[in-house]
Amino acid sequence: MALMQYSEFTKRRKNIWRNLILFLAVLGPGIITGSVDNDAGGITTYSIAGAMYGYNLLWTMIPAFIVLVVVQEMNARMGIVSGKGLADLIRENAGVKITFFIFVGLLIADIGNTTTEFAGVAGSMQVFDISKYISVPVAAVLVWWLVVKGTYKFSERVFLIFSAFLLVYVVSAIMGKPHWHDIGQAMIKPDIKYNKEYLAVVIGIIGTTIAPWMQFYMQSAVIEKGLKITDYKYTLWDVIIGSVITVVVAFFIIIACASTLHINGIVINEAKDAAMALKPIAGDLASITFAFGLFIASIFSATILPVATAFYVCEAFGFEAGIDKKWKEAPQFYWLFTFIIILGAAIILIPNAPLILITLWSQVANGLLLPVVLLCMILLVNKKEVMGEYVNKTWQNVIGWATIIILIGLSVTLLVTSFL
Repeated sequence: MALMQYSEFTKRRKNIWRNLILFLAVLGPGIITGSVDNDAGGITTYSIAGAMYGYNLLWTMIPAFIVLVVVQEMNARMGIVSGKGLADLIRENAGVKITFFIFVGLLIADIGNTTTEFAGVAGSMQVFDISKYISVPVAAVLVWWLVVKGTYKFSERVFLIFSAFLLVYVVSAIMGKPHWHDIGQAMIKPDIKYNKEYLAVVIGIIGTTIAPWMQFYMQSAVIEKGLKITDYKYTLWDVIIGSVITVVVAFFIIIACASTLHINGIVINEAKDAAMALKPIAGDLASITFAFGLFIASIFSATILPVATAFYVCEAFGFEAGIDKKWKEAPQFYWLFTFIIILGAAIILIPNAPLILITLWSQVANGLLLPVVLLCMILLVNKKEVMGEYVNKTWQNVIGWATIIILIGLSVTLLVTSFL
């Protein structure tokens, strides 16, 4: 009897280790895609939310988490089952003309988004008294080298390290000595306001959680990693853990700014302002930590975003693409990636470049394109010709369509408020 129990225990332990090894092998796409949410624009949005409304907007982290998990799970499942990227599937099912207009719009928006990421690099380094004429070119070369000279496996490891570094915002928040009782109250009984400024920030928080290009990157990453349907349960955990990390980082950015800037009535316009303002209130370490987090997030997103853009544009028009391919195997992919990096960095180096205008119009473009991409995605994930037996279940469609309708509503509202 004792021998049988020991044998059963040994078997269970081996299964645990086997599952852990399999999970670590699958780990990557979900965590990386989720973490890229916390880019320069995201950190700016969370910082402004904390500075303006204190802890009152922490409740938005709950719907943000749900949205992230639902959309990324559908992306991952579609990539695993079909073995094709989202761009490839859209071209096959919607035709070349519609695909052309969608992806030209996405390309323009992503050039603007990449410019915003390099603005984050410049701003974070200014906290350390480093000129943008040094930080931006160095960052651009580093980003280019990582993708062009690296392999997917190497790049993924670097991206995962970047994701882990974003947790420095937890340290920055604790340095601000937050009031945990007030935080609990804000989560349970939020003081929701019904004015356009409050609504705009709520839209910004939910909207920064999901961007059109992220859907293409997630699906392409799953394919490039070579995941199969047998890996699905581990991929699902990857998506969930990535979403948790994303929301935790956002949560503590809001807390850091609420605990320091809001209670002192300090108004900010961008994430760099938050890092500078923290110095006299919470000390040098809090300020340095916040700026370092902004730098990591910006350079991380400045790498992923152009890669994703080059990948889905090439995929949509039938060109070879992928970090694991050599330049001569995928010249269109690498030339487009290089072009986006050079253009995004060059715009930042222009004296008095209209960065706020660039950010606004890239956000408007994202708002216009997001409903189109999500509609394509939900229709494709329900096609038996594409998904076979792995189409959405009824409850998944209910959640999926509700998520998409809400996101479309937020996008339309965001467009209206942006123009107003």
